[in-house]
Amino acid sequence: MALGKQTLSAGKDVLLLTGLGALSQVLGFGYRVALSRMVGAEVMGLYQLLMPVYSVLLSLTAVGLTSAASNLTSQYLALGNRRAADQIRVACLRAFFLLLLPLGTAVVLASDPISVALLGDARTQLGLMLLVPCAALTGVENIHKHCFYGAGLVGPPAIVELLEQFIRAAAVLGLLFLFLPQYPERAAGLIVTGMVLCEVFSALTLTVLYRRRGGRMHLTGPGEPGSVRRRRIAAIALPVGANALLGNLIGAANSALLPQRLAQGGMERGAAIAQLGVVCGMTLPMLALPTLFLGPLNLLLLPRLARAFALGRTGEVRRLTGRAMSAVALLTLPAMSLMAVLGPDLGAILFGRKDVGRFLIPLALTMALSCFCSVLGAVLNGVGRQKAVAAVSILGGGVQLACTLVLVPLPGVGMGGYVAGALLSALLEAGLCLWLAARYTGLRPPLFSWLVAPGLASLLAALTANLLLRYLKDAGLPLLPAALGTLLFALVLYLAALHAQGVCLRDTLRVRW
Repeated sequence: MALGKQTLSAGKDVLLLTGLGALSQVLGFGYRVALSRMVGAEVMGLYQLLMPVYSVLLSLTAVGLTSAASNLTSQYLALGNRRAADQIRVACLRAFFLLLLPLGTAVVLASDPISVALLGDARTQLGLMLLVPCAALTGVENIHKHCFYGAGLVGPPAIVELLEQFIRAAAVLGLLFLFLPQYPERAAGLIVTGMVLCEVFSALTLTVLYRRRGGRMHLTGPGEPGSVRRRRIAAIALPVGANALLGNLIGAANSALLPQRLAQGGMERGAAIAQLGVVCGMTLPMLALPTLFLGPLNLLLLPRLARAFALGRTGEVRRLTGRAMSAVALLTLPAMSLMAVLGPDLGAILFGRKDVGRFLIPLALTMALSCFCSVLGAVLNGVGRQKAVAAVSILGGGVQLACTLVLVPLPGVGMGGYVAGALLSALLEAGLCLWLAARYTGLRPPLFSWLVAPGLASLLAALTANLLLRYLKDAGLPLLPAALGTLLFALVLYLAALHAQGVCLRDTLRVRW
């Protein structure tokens, strides 16, 4: 693949991925709302106990390999070595199955002690066993998906991902509609079964699409010796996988310990599981809804950074980093500020629970910091600093786990201790990632355009929106038109405040990067 301005210009691809990602995320959020209403907070809590195990299994097998597939595919194609790029895909798939076979067998055979001793709830056993085939299919899907992204082909995986959301929603909700009411264990198992069905579609479709593309593409270039190929894959996959593993282990420990520590503080076990379901299964997904642009941005940013870094274009690395950080700041800060205002009413309407908005402000700030961390982590991965990203992530996860252990059981603290730990962890990780990115790329962060200007504009918009929403509700206006009117006014005010500070949103988000 020739490297020119078009390959380093991500604007159109970001718009395509963001548009399809918006549809996908809205559908996924609607699916989660329907799921929460069908099964309730306790089953959602069991589902949240299972998902960290799923993440740990993938981090042990697939996460590092997908990063290697994307990074090395982009590098080899930039150098015109198509044969080596295809060899990377085959090698990553082979390594994935060699890792998954013994680990998956161990999970199935030890599902009973894992569910009881580690997760603290025997009702997760059925879901644990079903996670193994789900992880196998997800790994195949993700390796092919990241090979597409590394090659600069964003359309096929984005469309497949959108279709996957439809199939997941139809499969999971259809199974629940047919077989509910069930015991909580079986309800959680039905959810995972629906996930397996949708992953069958995604894995098969992306495999077929990649093979058809490979059949039409002439494999030019000398390729890469097996020993060199394995060494290059390991150099990326091991630190990325270790980072993901330790982070997911800490996340799994947090999820498993949180209900136990809440119970130690005097909360009934079922209520503690429900609290986990509300915060992690309802509030955080609602806050993640406005960040739909982040995934496409990172997926396209990393291979472009890898290409520029491979060719020694340090100025291009700094330019892409600055543009990505500016875009995240200008989009994330107002979104989280307005979610803090509108979120309590939105959560009550969607999930039928008023406690969805209980910790909304600190969690919104945590989500904003996490978005910055995500982009900075992609930058560091793109310039070959995977170990630094791993160290920062582990440190932040350790802070979160310590807060769960120490603060949650305290009388009157409870879930607030978990939220405080999440905020402190995100603040620490964001600060360290920014320092590392400046050190390794030579970037000088323009704090005014990254933080001060959008932060002040977001604060003004949020405070005004809060007053306006209260006034409209007190005046008797129905909630929906009051919220929409408040949102529109707040967005206009935000744009005006940015303009008054000399920041042009159009220039930062223009199509051509």
